[in-house]
Formats: sequence, C-alpha cells, structure tokens
Amino acid sequence: MKKDKKTIHAGIDTAAIRAAAKNFADGAVTAGYEADRKKIVAMLNNALATELVRILRYKRHYYTATGLKNGPIKAGFLQHANEEQGHADLLAARIVQLNGQPDFDPATLIERSHAEYDDSDDIQAMIKTNLVAERVAIESYRQKIAVIGHTDPTTRLMLVGIMAMEEEHADDMRDLLV
Repeated sequence: MKKDKKTIHAGIDTAAIRAAAKNFADGAVTAGYEADRKKIVAMLNNALATELVRILRYKRHYYTATGLKNGPIKAGFLQHANEEQGHADLLAARIVQLNGQPDFDPATLIERSHAEYDDSDDIQAMIKTNLVAERVAIESYRQKIAVIGHTDPTTRLMLVGIMAMEEEHADDMRDLLV
C-alpha cells in the first residue's frame, strides 16, 4: 500500500514543511518565522553599533591605562574588548542569517550606538564609564528581548546569552570601584 503524499507526524505537516523549505533564497528564514524581520535586523544593527563602540572604548582604555598597579585592570579591559568582539560577531552573523546586511559604517557608529565612546585618562573614570556602558547594554538587551518575545527564539536566546555576559562585565567593573 502506497503512503499518502501528505504525511502528518505528531501534528506536523511534513510534506508542507518540505515544500516550503525549497525556497532557497530565504536561507535560514522559514515560512514559520513570526517576527518582523526588518525590525529585528534594525535592532540587531543598533546592537552591533553599540558593541563596536564598546570594543573601541575598552581597547582605548587598555592601551592608555598606566601604572604598575593597574596591570590587572588593563588585562580586564582587553578581555572585555575581546568578549565584546565576540558579541559583535554573533550579531553580524545573525543579521546575515535573517537576510540582512550588518552595518559596520564607522561614520554612523556613534549615532546608532546606545553606548558612548570615552577617552578618559583617569583609571577610575574609565572604570565608571565602562560600568555605565555595561548597564546601558544590559537594559538595551533586556528591552530588545521583550520586543522579540517568542517571535524569534534564536535571536532571543542569542541576546539572552550576550546580556548574561554583559551582567558579568558590570559586576567586574563594579568590583573594581571598591
């Protein structure tokens, strides 16, 4: 006996899923994607700009912090810069998965970023501005996660992971203030 072309497995129409999957142009974006893709890509590009500005700030602080006792603080700045680079890479990759274009335009980074650039020379000022920037990032990611809700679980999970690391960074900066 021949099977019917329409196969249902546990309430899932496998034949319909297979047919829709043949739309190669959409890459990872399937018919079931519920979010406003353009809005998500715009949010992710703003997050990308924020991460890029924060990388630049941490790198500047790493290279300009002076004093023998500040060696561990400098190392922390460099570690955070590298971790922010990882976040930027995740964001750019997700933007491409959503058929968007990551915006690395240096001319508009500051205006698109939620964080500010800082060129402090004092180590305590550097720590404080980095703590503020981490707190800005945490709240920014929290709001993005709320907007996304359950419409894009992949992006939501990625942002939750990034936010968790930003919370660790904020704790690191706060601990340096004592």
